[in-house]
Amino acid sequence: MTQSRPDAPPAPAQDTPDDEFEPRSVEVPDALAGRRFDQVLAEVFPEFSRSRLAEWIKSGDALLDGRHVRPRDPVVGGETVTLDVVLDEQTHDAPEDIPLDVLYEDADVLVLDKPAGMVVHPGAGNRTGTLVNGLLFRDPALALLPRAGIVHRLDKDTSGVMVVARTVQAHAALVEQLSAREVHRQYLAIVLGPLVSGGTVDAAIDRHPRDRLRMAVREDGREAVTHYRLRERFRAHTALECRLETGRTHQIRVHMQHLRHPIIGDPLYGGSLKLPKAASEALVAALRAFRRQALHAETLEFVHPRTGEPVRTSAPVPADMQSLMRLLREDARAHADVAGHR
Repeated sequence: MTQSRPDAPPAPAQDTPDDEFEPRSVEVPDALAGRRFDQVLAEVFPEFSRSRLAEWIKSGDALLDGRHVRPRDPVVGGETVTLDVVLDEQTHDAPEDIPLDVLYEDADVLVLDKPAGMVVHPGAGNRTGTLVNGLLFRDPALALLPRAGIVHRLDKDTSGVMVVARTVQAHAALVEQLSAREVHRQYLAIVLGPLVSGGTVDAAIDRHPRDRLRMAVREDGREAVTHYRLRERFRAHTALECRLETGRTHQIRVHMQHLRHPIIGDPLYGGSLKLPKAASEALVAALRAFRRQALHAETLEFVHPRTGEPVRTSAPVPADMQSLMRLLREDARAHADVAGHR
């Protein structure tokens, strides 16, 4: 079922007895076959730190088909991973009345359009004003879920669609879909340089060896695959439609830099500002002023965790990117007219 903004207020999430939260189990996706048990745990339960998961493996609270196995033991796919632990309330952050742009909502999931500039999770220097704070105000029951139900994240300055689980069952199902690469995630990116065709970047990513704030393409990194195709070609820039096959930190940003077509405005991977020759004052000013990565999570499609029906939701391109594309379009037309009169 293709979903858009609902016409009627959705039913609120139902309160769930505490005993329904434990234990929690997830079937190992076939896509993770052959991986180490500790690596699989980190994939299917991303809401918990690796150190915490390692403790549970050691204590026998993390089981594979009911068995206590070693961290290095491989999985074959299809087994049941169980966390037989008692968890306290997971989120201790303060609810805040922050407006949220909700695209779709029911008792199981909530899909919203995150604006650029909003941090997803509270952290050092960002204890308030985050998406989590706003979610806890909208639905206090999310405090009982790992990371307030958030199963994937967007960078602070990336805008667009995110899905939030409202029940433990929905959370487990969505994490499994992400691990099995069954969630369709489509982004719009405006990059430097006039690309002539689409393609695929298959380049592993891991933490940069010297700068811990950045990621980098590394042979010893984790598999990362991004598919891209041309949306619109300008004189010295290109609007790309990017689809994630994997979901590594900063993946599209790193892969575009790897192609030598970094995203406009990217403070980590964009490099120095490059202006088109003979560009208008308006375009030069817009490019100088664009201080966030021109990246927008445009469309998200997943299988509803309870009904099994497809849910596809899109977020409109934000005003700053629309304005930039309009100026790039005008620049391309102006210089095409000049070339045509020579």
